Amino acid sequence: MPTLSEKLIKSLPAPASGSRIIFDDHRDAPKGFGLKLTKAGGKSFILRYFHKSSGKDRQLTIGKWPTWSLAAARDKAEDFKRETDGGKDILEERRAERRRPKLGPAMDEYCTQLIDPLASGAQVRSMLERYLVKPVGPKTKLTEIRRSDVRAEVQKLAKKHPRQAALLLSYSKSFFAWAEDAEIIKVNPIASLKPAKVDKAMNNANFVRGRVLDDEELFAFWAEVETVGLHRLTALALKMILVTGQRPGEVAGMHESEINGKVWTIPAARRGKTKTAHVVPLTPLALDLIEQARAEVARLSKRRRGKPAGYIFETRPGSSPAVNSLDRGVKRFAGKLGNKDSKEWGHWTPHDLRRTCRTGLSAAGVGQDIAELTIGHTRKGIAAVYDLHTFDKEKRRALEAWERRLLKITARSGGGNVITATFGI
Repeated sequence: MPTLSEKLIKSLPAPASGSRIIFDDHRDAPKGFGLKLTKAGGKSFILRYFHKSSGKDRQLTIGKWPTWSLAAARDKAEDFKRETDGGKDILEERRAERRRPKLGPAMDEYCTQLIDPLASGAQVRSMLERYLVKPVGPKTKLTEIRRSDVRAEVQKLAKKHPRQAALLLSYSKSFFAWAEDAEIIKVNPIASLKPAKVDKAMNNANFVRGRVLDDEELFAFWAEVETVGLHRLTALALKMILVTGQRPGEVAGMHESEINGKVWTIPAARRGKTKTAHVVPLTPLALDLIEQARAEVARLSKRRRGKPAGYIFETRPGSSPAVNSLDRGVKRFAGKLGNKDSKEWGHWTPHDLRRTCRTGLSAAGVGQDIAELTIGHTRKGIAAVYDLHTFDKEKRRALEAWERRLLKITARSGGGNVITATFGI
């Protein structure tokens, strides 16, 4: 057994096949320390030891030569030897470390199991991957992620987008809670982290948005939305949100199969926040918007390939407008739409059209319970269990009252067809 030296190591040839180990006979070298040579020409320092508890021989790699000098490798081997003589199985600990779940794969598993099936699944996954996984590192082990790591990423986002930061914190808490339940980690590092502790702007009280369109904005919107440069079907969809008070995504995805005469039934599968279908009475103005949209789709179909897929607002062949495209359109043409920059809330958004409808229902004398049911909010508590009345007639009268009020405000605009409503409430 030779005494290794830098000169000797440099001169040693690669074995013709497999690998070869040369143990070091130097007085400072611990038993089992040596150099491993491979057919490919690699040279690495190793330490062989016997683990008593498992009864197994182990071979531990210290590092490659010449990255590791011989002297440094001997010193490290001595340290390892003391640990293994004390019963520590360093090789097995390394293997266990490599098996520890990493953030990227764990997040993918979590989203596949629990997030992707949700209506908002794609949005939640995207936010977690963009603002948590990517900056923290997909290969970072879950057990190494500290409270401060997550807090730092949420804090960065909060500087410009406090609402999104609050959502990121909420989604992250759910992810780490899942990891804790699955015994991937021992403790959820951010279980007690509150939004206000990260940034005061993230306080939930700050997110109760109160933006509604005033009469001047309603007049401008109705007069200009079909002429500012938006796709006409997008413009009609925005009008439908205001007329019916339904969520932008529900209106954008309206399909022929959901319409039966003067009734639009939004299926449970398309309802973002509830698990039940929702019946929306269609007033004359809503029906007129649908007919205008159908005519526009028919006109566009003459130059498109394939038949329409049945979406009322089919802006592209086979697809309805995405919610973010509605948002972008309103933002892009804010000036032409008469969209004021409110000091407190900024410019109005498509969702604010829904809030304007809900506010208009109250202004038209509709009771709170009926108004809430009309825009698709579900009842809570004991009433939801025992009162199964559908209130369809009441909802129709409510939307007719809102339509009369809306037409009075927009009558001078000349935008779209003006329909005179003569029925009572």
